[in-house]
Amino acid sequence: MGKKSKRSKEDLIAKRLARAQATAFIARPFEGLPFESDLICLRELVPAATAEVRLNAEHGGQTVTIASLLPAAWQAWRREDGEVYAGMQVPVSSTDASRDVARGILTAVEAQPGTTVEGTTEPGEGPRLQDILDLEAPFDVRVRESFDYWDLPGDDDEVAAALEQANESITPTEKLASVTAAYWTEMSGRTYVRWARSEGEDRVVDALARLAAVGGNDLGGPGTFLGYFRAHGIIIPVWELEFGTQADDVEEPIAEFATRLDAALSTDEPLSTEARRVRSGIVARQLTIH
Repeated sequence: MGKKSKRSKEDLIAKRLARAQATAFIARPFEGLPFESDLICLRELVPAATAEVRLNAEHGGQTVTIASLLPAAWQAWRREDGEVYAGMQVPVSSTDASRDVARGILTAVEAQPGTTVEGTTEPGEGPRLQDILDLEAPFDVRVRESFDYWDLPGDDDEVAAALEQANESITPTEKLASVTAAYWTEMSGRTYVRWARSEGEDRVVDALARLAAVGGNDLGGPGTFLGYFRAHGIIIPVWELEFGTQADDVEEPIAEFATRLDAALSTDEPLSTEARRVRSGIVARQLTIH
């Protein structure tokens, strides 16, 4: 076999490998991002919120706004003022949500003002958020009471009606300040705290079971543990609060609870018989949302 034929075969194998990697399902697409948990909450739980990210030097260093939802559920949008927005809540996605968002951002950055980018099930090969973002830049979530951050033209009756309808769908939500990636919300006459944890399902469930076995899985007092969601490779435990409990009422108890949860996460001691029993009940109540 000549050198040319051998090189052609190696190139073909490399292309096939790259194609296979591009279509492989990524169970935990945002792993490695320091704000993984908050990003997943914007994608799955928080109706209206924004946070700024910065592209790394290789990709231009531009500031981009990550939004929970954009008009018409666009993947990305370069507004008329030139600002670039990326949407987390989209109707379609590929096997790698991180690559989807990165594709949207890079397309919008290069586009003319007023350009929108739709979601796709086949974004093709390309970089992921982990490749294009400055991971040292802060990621400060701002929960919104409305979608007014869309800043759509106000003289269009159809646009105004669509914005009003979208705003009516927003459930009251607040980000807790005393811990990371925990959100208070009111829905259908009930009040909840949902707290995204990135330590790994088995570790978190073991820790919750340890605390529950001694009556301590209660957010420091005000919460009744309901179960947890699986989302993008991490889990999101959920507690119900007495209706009317406000976010400020939870801050101090959950900060104290976080200390006990961290201790339960750090131990390697075997689960007690009661903790094993409780753990089985916790796992039985899990729900996968993505």
